Amino acid sequence: MSEYRFFHSIEIRYGDIDAQRHVNNARHFTYMEQARSKYIKALGLWEGSDFDAIGIILAEQSCRYINPIQLESDIKVGVRTVRLGEKSIETQYSIQDSQTGDELAVGQATLVAYDYQLRKSIPIPDDWRVVIASFDDI
Repeated sequence: MSEYRFFHSIEIRYGDIDAQRHVNNARHFTYMEQARSKYIKALGLWEGSDFDAIGIILAEQSCRYINPIQLESDIKVGVRTVRLGEKSIETQYSIQDSQTGDELAVGQATLVAYDYQLRKSIPIPDDWRVVIASFDDI
């Protein structure tokens, strides 16, 4: 999947597995969240420790499950931004088998630029807009 320029590897933990012997559906959202935070850090938009400075809040997220993920699976999550609005950022996710590149799940999320001190949405900062648009060619 060449559309994704950023990937984050995920280790499947024993506790991620449910009674059906595959990764519980709710864990996919955790994997996407983890990859999203690494993407934001990799782009230099957040240093990773000051949660008031992260500058975004999750407004909506969905996931389409394609194939089950097993305990022994070696997976990675691709993250990309597909649209920058005035205050919102639309991202997509591809959870893939690291060896074959086969998609196991796909997701999307809408993030809103947010000032945690003021507790309100704000326009996407210009520096974020430049960095994201340049990295993901949007």
